[in-house]
Amino acid sequence: MKRSTRTMRLASIAAASALVLAACGGGDDDDSDDGGSASSEADGVLTIGSLLPQTGSLAFLGPPEFAGVDLAVNEINEAGGVLGEDVVHVKGDSGDTDSGIAPDETDKLLDAGSDVIVGAAASGVSMTVIDKIMGSGTVMFSPANTSTDFDEGDYAEPDLYFRTAPSDVLQGAVLSNLLIQDGKQNVAILARQDSYGETLAEEVGNGLEAAGSNVAATVFYGENAQSYDSQVQEVAQADPDAVLLIAFEETKTIIPQLVQAGVGPQDADTYFVDGNMADYSGDLDDGILEGTKGTLPGAEAAGDFRDRLLEVDPDLKDFTYAGESYDAVVVSALAAIAADTDAGDAIAEEIPGITRDGEKCTTFADCKDLLEAGEEIDYDGASGPIELGETGSPTSASIGIYEYKSDNTYEAVEYIEGTI
Repeated sequence: MKRSTRTMRLASIAAASALVLAACGGGDDDDSDDGGSASSEADGVLTIGSLLPQTGSLAFLGPPEFAGVDLAVNEINEAGGVLGEDVVHVKGDSGDTDSGIAPDETDKLLDAGSDVIVGAAASGVSMTVIDKIMGSGTVMFSPANTSTDFDEGDYAEPDLYFRTAPSDVLQGAVLSNLLIQDGKQNVAILARQDSYGETLAEEVGNGLEAAGSNVAATVFYGENAQSYDSQVQEVAQADPDAVLLIAFEETKTIIPQLVQAGVGPQDADTYFVDGNMADYSGDLDDGILEGTKGTLPGAEAAGDFRDRLLEVDPDLKDFTYAGESYDAVVVSALAAIAADTDAGDAIAEEIPGITRDGEKCTTFADCKDLLEAGEEIDYDGASGPIELGETGSPTSASIGIYEYKSDNTYEAVEYIEGTI
């Protein structure tokens, strides 16, 4: 297994149309309350609400994300808590855009006095509650949203929304570069027909064409499709030398159909994205994914961090977005210390500065000591450098490239540090 790090700079960011990506999540239903942030009230206790997927199409992301939040809260409290009090964690289920439970779950988290809500994982879900959360004066801090919308339009100005996952502008660039470096000249893209699939497919396609590679076909399927036969046949007819599959849990159904059509991973090199990078050891025949590559935002979940996560949840198999969830809590706690209050709006003002332009520190305890000594800090966490910009999104981040083994589990190949 090769592990290395390369650095890439994106010279410009193409203006994206008004779409709602998910980084996992699609859907653009908006049942949110009217926007605008209110001033929040402090009660002296920093309460973290988590709005993460216990159910729905991204439920496989829930365990590592909840474990990241739990680990951060545990370690913060072991180090003396925030403002002299233990941090409190209240859990909620984000579900997905089909279930539509996020608004009601958000109400429960707000009623419980949440000062910061970590979530949602899906950008489409986040868009259904973002105005409700910010309108209450509460910080919304997603560990997995990748929509370009959060840096545009009404959300381009500094507000109470933050994320530790980078925009899909970066993932799209890394994917297209990976395909080019692997010598792919005729790539077929099979993607969900939602804002996640459409926009990520567009980002990758633009990168491929700019480098002189051909997009053999871009084929979409409905997010609630019952059959993928016609789409798979269209991919097969394009005779690609590589297939990029932008999908969620339906990957388990689509891969065998691609194999049957002669364009499976052993016929045409296959690539996944963050939405379908998962452990398929119990779902697909051994060897079916061997050699398949994929990308996941975030730095490597290093051995010590994994060990600490496993102490929280011994059943963890995937660690996707665990670091981002952990860092969202730690940054919020440090911002509360810097603000000397648990009021959400005051925390929001301090969050960007916690991640840049001060003395480097990598643990809550060390950073807390520096803040209490009157020093400015630059927290680098489990997910990487973070470096949040004015819109609350990372301006510097890592994207991991992974490869599947014969047992349909994956391992890291390398990590790319990108600047947006």
